[in-house]
Amino acid sequence: MYDPFKRGRFSVGVRTLQLHDRKRSLRTLAETWYPTAESHFGQDYATQKLDVYTLDETGESRTQEAVRDADAAQGPHPLVIYSHGTSRWKRRSATFLCAHLASHGYVVTALDHYEVVVPRATGDDLVNNRPADVSFLIDWMLAGVTNTGDIGIEPSRICAVGYSLGGWTVLSAPESEDRIRAVVAHAPTGGLKPRPGVFDGKLSFKWKREVPAMYLFAEDDTLTPFEGEKDLFKRAPAPKKSFVLRKADHMHFLDAVEEEHEFMRTTEWPEEMAFVAEELRPASELCSGSKAQTFTAALTLAHLDASLLWKDDARRWLGENVREKLLALGIDAYGSGRSAR
Repeated sequence: MYDPFKRGRFSVGVRTLQLHDRKRSLRTLAETWYPTAESHFGQDYATQKLDVYTLDETGESRTQEAVRDADAAQGPHPLVIYSHGTSRWKRRSATFLCAHLASHGYVVTALDHYEVVVPRATGDDLVNNRPADVSFLIDWMLAGVTNTGDIGIEPSRICAVGYSLGGWTVLSAPESEDRIRAVVAHAPTGGLKPRPGVFDGKLSFKWKREVPAMYLFAEDDTLTPFEGEKDLFKRAPAPKKSFVLRKADHMHFLDAVEEEHEFMRTTEWPEEMAFVAEELRPASELCSGSKAQTFTAALTLAHLDASLLWKDDARRWLGENVREKLLALGIDAYGSGRSAR
């Protein structure tokens, strides 16, 4: 039976890429997760084989369920572009999700976006360069340059997933990038009446083609309030679906949810964003990070399987009692609306 909650049949490899965009004179880093060859089977569960990396901002060591520089499984594989928000963790903001998708046969890649390389970037710079980052990364992965030559990509099966500002990015990208066939946006910015200090880029949804989209929202989101997200979803083109996670805030789509949430709650913010620390509830009063990650990974995978790979079992899974399936795992969530073609 189809079960997007479970890890896939592939072990997962991970590589760090050094990218050079000559058109914009930019150099940045990308992380790529991919299905491994059978010789690495089970190694992404073996403690001594798991990848250990360092967070640039804090110097902390983190572990992800992937094997560094493992041999790749034969392709071609569908490609997922993951776009991070303004998280401290940048391209590694959601390794739980990227590894989960890779275990199901996807190649997932995430770069450090423009503002990471150009720290003084303005809002206009982000509007112009974040969607350009997506197109550049697609070009790079299809070209098979540097150390990605053995990772086969299926050019007709490319999608984009993004969180927060990354959600805005993947919803903007189809206006200029017609290779994107499906989109998932987690707590995207761009909704009605953005809060002070939060990126306020507008979304016109002038997409070049029909792009099936899924929207995942947090019901108690402080930075991108749910009322504004409902307006965003209403304006978005069909086909589209959305799900809302109860007792969840903006950081419930990341790695180490509780740690990231408490960092946001205890940070001393500029005056215009003082509401963040004032309004965030303690993590102990909210949905657990493990349940939030299960919600995010399963629904993202099911949408991509249904919309990008046209899997009938994934379509049936999404169409039949999703709320009950989530509740069986202790996850309180609901669909906030559906719109077909």
